[in-house]
Amino acid sequence: MKLKLKIWRQRNASDEGAMVDYDIDGVSPDMSFLEMLDTLNEKLILDGEDPVAFDHDCREGICGSCGVVINGDAHGPEQTTACQLHMRAFSDGEEIVIEPWRAAPFPVIKDLVVNRGAFDRIIGAGGYITAPTGSAPEGNSTRIPKPDADAAFANATCIGCGACVAACPNGSASLFVSAKVTHLNLLPQGQPERTSRVMNMVEQMDAEGFGGCTNTGMCTVSCPKEIPFMSITNLNKEYRRAVRETTKARAVQAKANPS
Repeated sequence: MKLKLKIWRQRNASDEGAMVDYDIDGVSPDMSFLEMLDTLNEKLILDGEDPVAFDHDCREGICGSCGVVINGDAHGPEQTTACQLHMRAFSDGEEIVIEPWRAAPFPVIKDLVVNRGAFDRIIGAGGYITAPTGSAPEGNSTRIPKPDADAAFANATCIGCGACVAACPNGSASLFVSAKVTHLNLLPQGQPERTSRVMNMVEQMDAEGFGGCTNTGMCTVSCPKEIPFMSITNLNKEYRRAVRETTKARAVQAKANPS
């Protein structure tokens, strides 16, 4: 196939950036989208030009590193990661517009590479469990209801790629946060931090500058792991529960220790 590419080029975080046109020929329909970018970069290097910077790692759809907006859609026209998107999803002669994630908490580092450190800080605020050191317990020693186990597993598949943020008109990270909270709060191992986890993670999400959820549902449409929208409902429920528990605990403490 022969394609016309319009790619966002930005030298660094302080550069204004602009769309640049490229023509590429000899693209196999069996190439992945990232392999197509590799082919373009080989040509640019041979021509003495700066290659296009883009994030990638495993290229197997499980690490969450890759992430670009393709023709206005996060990860492209199919509900998968950019590395698992193949060029047969496009037509010969088609124009493809490629941009980085567009969200204030994801500042552009260079070209299509953005800084997703905001997600790491949200995880650091509460996305963990307290576990004793030593040998791991036997896998079936802790009984978990199957509906809870299934829901926890469905949310644990989140790879933190950021497509939900890029697709949301508000730049909300609610689907990402809800997946992490739902995954851990459903399991017995996550109960010690259940209250503090949701409050701290939501507080950090707001501090990072992500927008609020207004139930547009674009996040679930773009999510390559199909995290269910009900997870956001569960996040809201868990947050309300945590506020009630915290308020109750403070009232008890104030009564026990009057000033």
